[in-house]
Amino acid sequence: MTALGAVFRPQLPPEKLRDMARAADAAGLEELWLWEDCFLEGGISTVSAALAWTERLRVGIGLLPVPLRNVAVTAMEIATLDRLYPGRFMPTVGHGVQSWMGQVGARAESPVTLLREYLDALRALLRGERVTTDGRYVKLDDVALDWPPPAAPEVLAGVTGPRSLRLAGEAADGTLLTAGTPPEGIRKARQLIDEGRQSVSRTDPHKLVVYLHTATGPDAAARLRAVLETEGRASVPDSGVAGNAETVAKAVERLADAGADTVILQPTADEPDPEGFIRFAAEEVRPLVP
Repeated sequence: MTALGAVFRPQLPPEKLRDMARAADAAGLEELWLWEDCFLEGGISTVSAALAWTERLRVGIGLLPVPLRNVAVTAMEIATLDRLYPGRFMPTVGHGVQSWMGQVGARAESPVTLLREYLDALRALLRGERVTTDGRYVKLDDVALDWPPPAAPEVLAGVTGPRSLRLAGEAADGTLLTAGTPPEGIRKARQLIDEGRQSVSRTDPHKLVVYLHTATGPDAAARLRAVLETEGRASVPDSGVAGNAETVAKAVERLADAGADTVILQPTADEPDPEGFIRFAAEEVRPLVP
């Protein structure tokens, strides 16, 4: 069964999050995903609030930029949230937007090296291991969590390029792909991820989560077209979907058939009814997605 969720866009003010999270929980939506885009809203603070305001909703962060966060602090935050809300927090880490990393003086010369070192250390800490490492970027001296999670949560990598996708297969538990990724892009990503997994003989499951540009209601086609034109994807088939629940559900199925385990509907920044979009995903689209 394909998991379905929606995005709370940080272009909305933080005080809107409570109503959105509660609407998602009440409507039975499976997952709500938040962003830590610079310089909008903090990822851990918004995730913790959304988890506290809801009962069953799973909340993902896509993604925490690793140049901004010491890996020990990230491990502490993830472990704490996992113990407070078992199985409901879905952490994702990634390179971050390089221009933003440069703005804050955190841009790494080799983002792939940083992410590899970070994932290895983060996942080891969350397994309750004591870690000493002296990498190019990640340096830990006899560090262990006093309160590790009872079972290590899955850590996803939010990546796009071939080297990073192979790295996700080697070192992460899953991968998050950006909105605008068409079915063929998902198949290619799966291939690269599997190459990475095979290189280190991994046989455990690897979750693939994909955002989907989605517009519904009045002017849906025009709003979606504006997004895709801005991203240079207007001519790429299946880079987004505009229409009613049946149309959106078919687009979700195409991504699932290409290899996505979870599809997250991403509204346009000018979505006129964000809470209504959440209910649309949960009450109208979800019943149509196998």
